[in-house]
Amino acid sequence: MDTSSHSLKPFAASSVAAGDVAASTKPSAAASAAPVVVVARFGMLTRFHAGYFRISLALSGQALLWRTLSDSSTDPRALGPVVRSLPSAAFVLLWSLALLTLVALCALYAARCLLRFPAVRAEFRHHVAMNYLFAPWISWLLLLQSAPFLRPDARSYHALWWAFSLPILALDVKIYGQWFTRGRKFLSMVANPASHITVIGNLVTARAAAKMGWHEGAVAMFAVGAAHYLVLFVTLYQRFLGSDSLPAMLRPVFFLFFAAPSMASLAWDAISASFDTCCKMLFFLSLFLFASLVSRPALFKRAMRRFSVAWWAYSFPLTVLALAAAEYAQEVREAAASALMLALAVLSVAVTLALMVFTALRTNDLLPHDDPFSCPPLAR
Repeated sequence: MDTSSHSLKPFAASSVAAGDVAASTKPSAAASAAPVVVVARFGMLTRFHAGYFRISLALSGQALLWRTLSDSSTDPRALGPVVRSLPSAAFVLLWSLALLTLVALCALYAARCLLRFPAVRAEFRHHVAMNYLFAPWISWLLLLQSAPFLRPDARSYHALWWAFSLPILALDVKIYGQWFTRGRKFLSMVANPASHITVIGNLVTARAAAKMGWHEGAVAMFAVGAAHYLVLFVTLYQRFLGSDSLPAMLRPVFFLFFAAPSMASLAWDAISASFDTCCKMLFFLSLFLFASLVSRPALFKRAMRRFSVAWWAYSFPLTVLALAAAEYAQEVREAAASALMLALAVLSVAVTLALMVFTALRTNDLLPHDDPFSCPPLAR
């Protein structure tokens, strides 16, 4: 079986460039130095990949959480009054920070597509990296739902929904089609925790459509996401021995296990206009999966030895779980539910703030040479 597209072997751009130069016949000094010059000039674009959109996912999710908690319908006994007591500029600042971060990441990735297209193509064929191609569109949809100046019934809102949703639908057709039609791309061969992002993309799209009043479109996107979530959930539970090649440094993506049912509960809540029994079942499943993961800290021990952008995978799932807890607390209006929402919201904010501090202090670790997503900078 061809495993070239599934390899997670770390790649150091500098070492490969040196190998290329050493193996060449050295027709001229300029020709020998060319690969080194190219790698030095575009080294950042070589090591940058869609996985960095974890940062925009986290910040966009936080913006939606703060927007939800500051809403007047939030349970008055919980965190709502605290958030509403903050200046409105605080939320606008958070939303603007998320927007600027997403714009910067999109600009970098656009440059990568123009100048490093072979690496982008290799990334699309990568069984883990390809899932993060959904991340920028999910981030845009989250920002759209939390926008302080747009209403769901505005025409511009509808136009932006189409602009951000069509790429998700196109990726659905491509990736889901591969899951059941191509042997090397069968779900049983490529399934990994990051595959949940493909499901989350459909569920976020469904929630945004429901907020606009597009009930049929919301149900259609929810059906696609829910059907593939069930298959993915079962597949990940019964993986073949050795089929999980996820390296230790990417284990924070295991938190996506409870992000998908949390987002499903939020999407169905928007579709049915109530946090009904189905939403509660999905929320309780999320809590169970969350408890199962946090009770096994040894699983993440190796990933925490050195800071990497993979740490940002902790933030978004916690934020979505806190959002589901807020909707649950609003529905049942009990002290225990409010306390749970408060704990999860504070944890989500604390983790995001900690990640922002780590990122600011450890910027040199953001683009390592041994990133598992790295692809060769030069076409072979």
